[in-house]
Amino acid sequence: MLPVLLVTVDNTVLGFALPKIAEALRPSASQQLWMIDAYSLVLAGLLVSMGSLGDRIGHRKLLLTGSLGFAIVSVLTAYSDSAVQLIAGRACMGIFGAMLMPSTLALIRSVFEDREERRLAVAIWATTLTVGSALGPLVGGVLLEFFSWGSIFLLAVPVLVPLLILGPVLLPESERDASGPLDPVSILQSMVALGAIVYGIKHSASHSFDWMAVTAFAAGAVAGWMFVRRQLRLPVPLMDLSLFRNGTFSGSVLINLMSLSFLIGFVFFTTQFLQIVLQMSPLSASLALVPGQILAIVVGMAVVPVAQRLQVHVLIPILMAFAGAAFLVVATMGSSLTVLVVAFALLNIGVGAIATVSNDVILSAAPPAKAGAASAISETAYEVGVVLGTTVLGGLVTAYYRSALQLPEFLNEVQTVLASETLSGAHNVAADLSSAQAGELMAQAAWAFEGGIGLVSWVTFGLASMAMLIAWRSLRIPTNQLADGH
Repeated sequence: MLPVLLVTVDNTVLGFALPKIAEALRPSASQQLWMIDAYSLVLAGLLVSMGSLGDRIGHRKLLLTGSLGFAIVSVLTAYSDSAVQLIAGRACMGIFGAMLMPSTLALIRSVFEDREERRLAVAIWATTLTVGSALGPLVGGVLLEFFSWGSIFLLAVPVLVPLLILGPVLLPESERDASGPLDPVSILQSMVALGAIVYGIKHSASHSFDWMAVTAFAAGAVAGWMFVRRQLRLPVPLMDLSLFRNGTFSGSVLINLMSLSFLIGFVFFTTQFLQIVLQMSPLSASLALVPGQILAIVVGMAVVPVAQRLQVHVLIPILMAFAGAAFLVVATMGSSLTVLVVAFALLNIGVGAIATVSNDVILSAAPPAKAGAASAISETAYEVGVVLGTTVLGGLVTAYYRSALQLPEFLNEVQTVLASETLSGAHNVAADLSSAQAGELMAQAAWAFEGGIGLVSWVTFGLASMAMLIAWRSLRIPTNQLADGH
């Protein structure tokens, strides 16, 4: 659970540190988004590859190698002195993070052969997954209250050192499948597909939907098509697409992806709103989200006995309704502190329980020999959800902010460019103005940013409603699978 906690905390902790990082490194709007997404993008692009590599060389060996590399790169990233260096460090962290995630779930599959024991173990794993994402703001708030922004990366050392010491003693090695070598072409195709599509979304949000965005989307689509085509032809594919023939497996993967994108998107705009618009300290802002974090822990475990009695195609739409309600509350009632606290609690009730149920379905639907592949697909969906949460939902907030912002006439050209890019940029500009001018600028910036939050909340409510229908139709587990314990 240690690497799971760390990797998922890293997905959200940086979003909370963005105001301080923006003040220190002065990144552009695009660089701010890449600081968050470089990590998840590389992680998502390599998870399937690392899952297959773990099946071949052993998941314990891969886990320990990834832990050592992650700790070293985290320390180096903590002392970045430019936005580009920080983005590069986050990308390298993604490489080693990809070694950690599939190994943890695959080792659980190897250790717990009894279905009920494994269901509880997966529930703990999935709860840790959700709790890590939810704890990111709290951990970030505490660290940023007393230390510099680099401390959020140094967190990796005390978390991973115990794993490196105790892992060789306590963790058994998984079964190995040496059926074929890794395919570098498939790895490249998967990363190009993800990278190009994410770049297209970011470019559209930061600039406009122009020929650059169209080219990026086209390149991503072509690379994705080539990847799928290659996997269907390879005797030992990098991603076992045959797993998607199981409707409950593919439906659970999609629901997993969507629910995490909702959570990450919410954290992205809420942490900035609390600190910059409501002027809360990092610690105070993080404490405001504690009720939701507690609920994520409680519900993630409490849903286990419920899942044994209620069919998954009924349970997950109910849970997704909580996530939809969270965004409906924000869309209709605004983004005051009370509303955001209540919405975050509702969101964590839904996402926390969905992570447990969907991951149990994903893992149970796959045969033991394909545990690594199934785990990697599950975590790829998780990381793609993280990327889409920041890119799509965060990008929508940014796009609305840029289009709706009406800047005061007293700003010079440089100040106008900085303030119009991001809320953090406006905040940095305001620091150099008189109190009256700063107040006028931040009032306009807050109004534009809050409008973006409202737009994204309506969009996400619609997506959550769509997810409920997808779950209802796709997650009906056949009777023969129930009889077999899957």
